[in-house]
Amino acid sequence: MDPVTSQICRNRRRSRWSVASALTGLLLTLSIPAAVPSAAESTVERGSAYMGMGVLAHDGEAATDEDAPVSVPRVTQTEGVDVASYQGDVAWSTLWNSGVRWAYTKATEGTYYSNPYFAQQYDGPYDAGMVRGAYHFATPDTTSGAEQADYFVDQGGGWSRDARTLPGALDIEWNPYGDACYGKSRSGMVSWIRDFLDRYKERTGREAVIYTATSWWSDCTGNYAGFGDTNPLWIARYASSAGTLPAGWSSYTMWQYTSSGPTVGDHDRFNGSLDKVKNFATG
Repeated sequence: MDPVTSQICRNRRRSRWSVASALTGLLLTLSIPAAVPSAAESTVERGSAYMGMGVLAHDGEAATDEDAPVSVPRVTQTEGVDVASYQGDVAWSTLWNSGVRWAYTKATEGTYYSNPYFAQQYDGPYDAGMVRGAYHFATPDTTSGAEQADYFVDQGGGWSRDARTLPGALDIEWNPYGDACYGKSRSGMVSWIRDFLDRYKERTGREAVIYTATSWWSDCTGNYAGFGDTNPLWIARYASSAGTLPAGWSSYTMWQYTSSGPTVGDHDRFNGSLDKVKNFATG
């Protein structure tokens, strides 16, 4: 075979191999499902989570719920807000003038983040005349519940019997950084939550509030009913009613009813008058 003919044959073999390789790669791509991004692959920066972030992303706003009955008449509810660092310095006097009478501020996340605006956002509502509290954004995939409870209390999430300080709240919801249930089994998640709640009670003398959405609670704890008799429920549902509550609770203490309130922060309603808010703060 002359040199020219030999080169042509080699080029044809290379061409057939390239086509075969491309087809093989395409078939493999089509047959293998895309991996779920891990927390490490998430584009959301650690520490940036806030109350309702995962709920809004997963459940959204229930715009078709307008005709559903409200669980409690609004005249017996007290308006509140919850805020986090992304809102910066908050105009608490403006919120007071709009009718807001209680507020929760994000204090911590995991054991790696504390809110740089915490002092202004926690002392501000108190100075404006509101009843205030702090919440912790849980990351059960990073450290134990007890470690996170300790970190929360040490960074401002404690409680005092002054009728102006609400018990700390555990924000446990859809994971914005990776696996929805933080890589835990349902029994493992219940154990983690109990670990946090037990340590918080040990440190402060109060039962922590549980903030969650029914959808997450059902998926990630198996709709566990064991905390309803001890821990107040703060339910997240952006609609005209709080909807079906997680197992174990017959009523909610607080309801985050919108992620886009008329003023800064997510807006919430306490299930009762302002006197009941103060009684709840007193313990």
